[in-house]
Amino acid sequence: MIKAILTDIEGTITRISFVKEILFPYATAHLPQFIRDHQHDVDVAEQISAVRTELDNTNADIDTVITTLLEWIAADKKITPLKQLQGLVWQFGYKNGDFTGHLYEDAYQFLTQQKANGRSLYVYSSGSVKAQQLLFAHSDYGDIRALFSDYFDTKVGAKQEVSAYLNIIATLPYEAEHILFLSDIVAELDAAKAAGMKTLQLFRDAQSTSAEHPVISNFDHFDEGAFS
Repeated sequence: MIKAILTDIEGTITRISFVKEILFPYATAHLPQFIRDHQHDVDVAEQISAVRTELDNTNADIDTVITTLLEWIAADKKITPLKQLQGLVWQFGYKNGDFTGHLYEDAYQFLTQQKANGRSLYVYSSGSVKAQQLLFAHSDYGDIRALFSDYFDTKVGAKQEVSAYLNIIATLPYEAEHILFLSDIVAELDAAKAAGMKTLQLFRDAQSTSAEHPVISNFDHFDEGAFS
């Protein structure tokens, strides 16, 4: 019996193009000036220091830090300080009304119904918790943060590592077999399954699938009985 749902964001409940065509370009365009303007703010300075640690160069100047971050964005790197800084830049964009957080209609209806049915909802994304909460606070359906009990990002581990899911399970009041993980990526589903979770793949963008996981193309096709 499923008591909790842990969901990925990009490609699962939001379209991949929202991140690639809206959020990433926005961060690329605004991050350099944002860092220059806010480099001495505590939360920004902390992430700049983390970038220097990643570079193994504590003396890297701000231009080197910015260049590195832009390279990481171009390469779609899932590096924590980059994700944290992107979240800060996106915060400005959301609050300025430059965009809203995309959410598939079927995903919104599914999550709302699951919450109403008494299931706890959690989020696990490579985007920072800040970025996750910003998307849900400024979603196409308004502020829907109340749907979720907690949020997880790469601080618990990489999404294709079994240990990340074990870390999440350790913080939740549910046994692994009572948690359903939703994702569009087979390697993530493999890791979650290896940790003991139930899994379900969302097939939205012609990505690869696996016989190891049930697959649906839309939450309207969700079969409650398949996970009893």
